[in-house]
Amino acid sequence: MDQDFEIFASAPPGLEQVLLDEVAEQGFAGAVAVPGGVTFSGGWPEVARANVALRGAGRVLARIGSFRAFHLAQLDKRCRKFPWAEVFRPDVPLRVDVTCKNSKIYHDRAAKQRVEGALREVLGAEVSAEAEMRVMVRIEDDLVTISVDTSGEPLHRRGHKEAVGKAPMRETLAAMFLRQCGYTGSETVVDPMCGSGTFVIEAAEIAAGLLPGRSRKFAFDDLAVEVPRPDMPEARAVAQRFYGSDRDDGAIRSSTANAERAGVGALCQFTRAPVSDLQRPEGAPGLVMVNPPYGARIGNRKLLFALYGSLGHVLQERFQGWRLGMVTSDGGLAKATGLKLQAGPPVAFGGLAVKLYQARIG
Repeated sequence: MDQDFEIFASAPPGLEQVLLDEVAEQGFAGAVAVPGGVTFSGGWPEVARANVALRGAGRVLARIGSFRAFHLAQLDKRCRKFPWAEVFRPDVPLRVDVTCKNSKIYHDRAAKQRVEGALREVLGAEVSAEAEMRVMVRIEDDLVTISVDTSGEPLHRRGHKEAVGKAPMRETLAAMFLRQCGYTGSETVVDPMCGSGTFVIEAAEIAAGLLPGRSRKFAFDDLAVEVPRPDMPEARAVAQRFYGSDRDDGAIRSSTANAERAGVGALCQFTRAPVSDLQRPEGAPGLVMVNPPYGARIGNRKLLFALYGSLGHVLQERFQGWRLGMVTSDGGLAKATGLKLQAGPPVAFGGLAVKLYQARIG
């Protein structure tokens, strides 16, 4: 299977346009934002590059074939003629997920049985609900589309973060929120409630030109087709530094260890300090990027008004000329900063709808 096909990179609803900007910037062909992500065209080299290089994508699916089927017998027959062996290895167990929508075939479980039967009997593969390699079948308007999840573990698992806090920000979300704030890698980033260090580490990696998937395994490594990984660029020299602080000792230890594992320990400085002690780094104005606690996830909402108020006061007093990017699910808490904030669209995160609030300080 050497020809180009459709590739789908997933994003949380609300951030499709942000991911589209990254996909287009990376030079992938025919990129279009669709609900839940971005589609573009390419072959297996582009699949590998998308997995390794896209900072905002949650998963990368390769849509490897499609055909019409109007009843289960037809689905069964066409699945048995499908060239599974061009993509999948018989010695790698497979998991099958099927969804049906607006089609004459409407029974997900019955359709799944037909696909699984073809994989067992034609390919000779083990089919298991616990398998890591996932075959995804969508039957919509009587069109059967077959995809493979080429990522495996979600792409926010870069392979560097072992220690996390109570409500960790996913690396993929952090990258897209940084992008929304206009961050390109050329300025200092400060996170005064850094948790496990995600914003700081992600910003440092972007500045150094380190690819997010440089050191992890992907599902495409276990396909029958050889999928070449892109060349890994050398880290760039970075003039500025990246600062995180938190009042929790454990968070500082975690952040420091995570930055070392990611190879950006020398660029990052983590300090135990409350928000009230936050100091402006020397040098040009940069970006304060923060994901404060919000009552729906951690603690009591009433106690958080003082925290947000303190953050706003410190920023107005010490960070004139800087920009703020703040992620929270609570507009009332955001307002408590006293800053003139612009709210972005709601984004699904951990069962909540969060928004990115931006402001220019001063």
